[in-house]
Amino acid sequence: MDGRPCSRVACTADAVATLTYVYADSMAVLGPLSRRAEPHSYDLCAQHAERLSAPQGWRVVRHERLR
Repeated sequence: MDGRPCSRVACTADAVATLTYVYADSMAVLGPLSRRAEPHSYDLCAQHAERLSAPQGWRVVRHERLR
């Protein structure tokens, strides 16, 4: 493992995306891995980022990496 680990329990994969919740807007925002770990966000591996779902009534906003 060269990078930061996935935040999911028992997952040993490297993180590729960062998840942040915006509670006031009932929104989960998933984007490219942040430059550094933040205390109120979650780093996810590709598998967990792809499978991400939000509670009913919430929306998921996915920001793709610009190439």
